[in-house]
Amino acid sequence: GGDGWAYDIGYGGLDHVLASGRKVNVLVLDTEVYSNTGGQASKATPRGAVAKFASGGKAVGRKDLAALALNYGSVYVARVAFGADDAQTVKAFLEAEAHPGPSLIVAYSPCIAHGYDMRQGLSQQKRAVESGHWPLLRRDPALAETGKNPLQLDSRDPKISFKDYAWRETRYRMLEASDPEGAARLLALSQADIMARWKALKDSAGEA
Repeated sequence: GGDGWAYDIGYGGLDHVLASGRKVNVLVLDTEVYSNTGGQASKATPRGAVAKFASGGKAVGRKDLAALALNYGSVYVARVAFGADDAQTVKAFLEAEAHPGPSLIVAYSPCIAHGYDMRQGLSQQKRAVESGHWPLLRRDPALAETGKNPLQLDSRDPKISFKDYAWRETRYRMLEASDPEGAARLLALSQADIMARWKALKDSAGEA
């Protein structure tokens, strides 16, 4: 399903399934916006992005569905972006299928509402990962049974700024024309969000 279902209207049901212990494999195609209803802001919409009902840029950070699922020790969790690392994507699908309990894969999914040429979708996925906006990860409960840290980070420290990624998309860049100060403030907050989240992930993965 999409992020509108998984993050919002269907989140209660999804959470119930993840907590059930049953072998159910869930794939969320995350476009970070309500794509089917014309590009409305949702809980998955990042801070600073312009969308319907967020014309001044979304003021708060996005909900992190993968991070919430990590709290369940029995759930296989992965965040993937095949434009950035196709081998990691395949590995996550194989591990999720092999896991005896519930699994959740959240996949970065380009959308026309992002405001760029969709032919550049794969390279933009790579920039999302390189900026730290979309860190790749896998958490396999089977590793904990062998004494290993179950959380594995599959992307490296951010090597480009959030702006280098985001300003290639109209949904971020358009705010600069109408409200330069507001755009700069939200950009700085978004960059801070990324660094704080990355540090937390590295700590959890034992890479600090």
